Amino acid sequence: MRPAFLRRHMLTAVALLAATSAALAQAPKLPAGVTVGPSVEGVSEYRLANGLKLLLIPDASQPKVTVNCTIFVGSRHEGYGETGMAHLLEHMLFKGCPKFPNVPKALADRGANFNGTTWLDRTNYYETMNATDDNLEFGIELEADRLMNSFVRREDLMSEFTVVRNEFESGENNAVAILSQRMAAVAFEWHNYGKSTIGNKTDIERVPVDNLRAFYKKYYRPDNAMLVVAGKFDADKAIGYVAKYFGPIKSPAEPLPLTYTEEPAQDGERLVTLRRVGTVGAVGAVYHVPAGSHPEYAACQVLEGVLASPPAGRVYKALVETKKAVRVNGDINPTHDPGVIELTAQTEPAMTEAARAALVETLETMAKQPVTDEETARVKRSILQQREQLVANSQRFAIQMSEWAAAGDWRLFFLHRDRVEAVTAKDVNAAATKYLVRANRTVGIYIPTTSPERADVPPPPDTAKLLASYKGRASIASGEAFDPTPENVEARVKRGAFDGGVKYALLNKKTRGETVNLTLTLRFGNEVSLANSAIAASMVGPMMQRGTKSRTRQQIKDEFDRLNATLGAGGPGPIGGGGGPGQIAFSVQTK
Repeated sequence: MRPAFLRRHMLTAVALLAATSAALAQAPKLPAGVTVGPSVEGVSEYRLANGLKLLLIPDASQPKVTVNCTIFVGSRHEGYGETGMAHLLEHMLFKGCPKFPNVPKALADRGANFNGTTWLDRTNYYETMNATDDNLEFGIELEADRLMNSFVRREDLMSEFTVVRNEFESGENNAVAILSQRMAAVAFEWHNYGKSTIGNKTDIERVPVDNLRAFYKKYYRPDNAMLVVAGKFDADKAIGYVAKYFGPIKSPAEPLPLTYTEEPAQDGERLVTLRRVGTVGAVGAVYHVPAGSHPEYAACQVLEGVLASPPAGRVYKALVETKKAVRVNGDINPTHDPGVIELTAQTEPAMTEAARAALVETLETMAKQPVTDEETARVKRSILQQREQLVANSQRFAIQMSEWAAAGDWRLFFLHRDRVEAVTAKDVNAAATKYLVRANRTVGIYIPTTSPERADVPPPPDTAKLLASYKGRASIASGEAFDPTPENVEARVKRGAFDGGVKYALLNKKTRGETVNLTLTLRFGNEVSLANSAIAASMVGPMMQRGTKSRTRQQIKDEFDRLNATLGAGGPGPIGGGGGPGQIAFSVQTK
């Protein structure tokens, strides 16, 4: 009889062999052109030859299947005049494509729960339906067709303007949301994270449909997309459908355009004041923090929870419990590029300034009261609990993959969990010390008013219409051609001297606009009197224009302006520049 330890090893080996065989038996059959990518905790990646990524997230516990198509284009990718284009295009992709001329009806006919969303780094489209092979194929075929073949018609664009404009105006009525946007716009001078995803109103209303189509063709391509299938489905069939409908699509020969703008480090506190009609005030603060892929992002997320989560959040306690504010919100997102941590609070108008002071003091004096192990553990439990609830819902999980994939890679979702679990109070305090500092701060204040306080600047007029009958005045006198050789100059110049010894030279010639130029050179001092006086000598010319015993500086300027004349002076040294040592040159130009 074999020893017990040997029997245990043999049983283990048999179990491993059985598990391996079962895994091999369950591995999907890959059509031509499909390769296996990384797999993490039940999420498997596959890749098509055209660059499309496919994620499979099996979940047999619910009779539903979700198809989510993410395009890695958001407001970060928009150029001048293109603000809101990614979001507008999202709306347009529900307007039809060749195989599905009426996308909303096709989805509704199958009882789908569907939507599309646009954010800073990505756009996604998803539908959740009953888990049948027919619905699975439908969802994959729909996403393939509208990825490349959506109509993007002018007439649809005109009708969709109203829908997007209503979204825009709805956001404009939320004072806290507008304050948040204003703070982002001031915090980001160069990076597009400072631009609203919904865009500028005039860009939305005036975008030419050809520009929108060009944006669509530039970014909607298989090598810039990721398809997620989650729920109850047959993996072999899912991969087969994806290969069937997405496989024939060719990626453009042009390389995918990449963004490269980096926001420089902020070098001083910034202040935003928003005055709008309303009854409730608000304050807020944002600080630049690392991107979602950065190791310090996890500590920053925990820090945001320590600050904002009710009822123990520090900002909550400092503002709500003291009745300086009625509500506190915190926000931080795993962005592709460095983003921000944001804290906002709604206040009574009379308490706005007190709330602002309390907010800043709470945020920037944490070194005096460091974050504790208990606070850190509490927030970590909350983050990880929310994550587990997310994973348990395959639809929400599939959509969440869009965020982390847009931040760099979908596997960051799991890596971030590991990082959160490893975060300590020391890490959170280090993040607070590093990022919650005055030079990195942008503060916003919303002051409600009873009526609008705006200076409405009119648009530029139609210049063609404005100048259609304009004639102008008499033509400007033209000058004569004159060759300034020494011989020509001497033939025309007149020389002489005034009483007192001032010498003059007059050169008469026709000039454009009948202008006259005069130069007066004054000489003073000698090598003895000017020794060690270069700086003082250089100040003589500018000081001579600062006023006299009979005229002030302003009177002199006013008189020259009346005569339509300009006066300049230059002297030796670094302040002057028009003369040599011991001389000053004055110049006058007039009619």
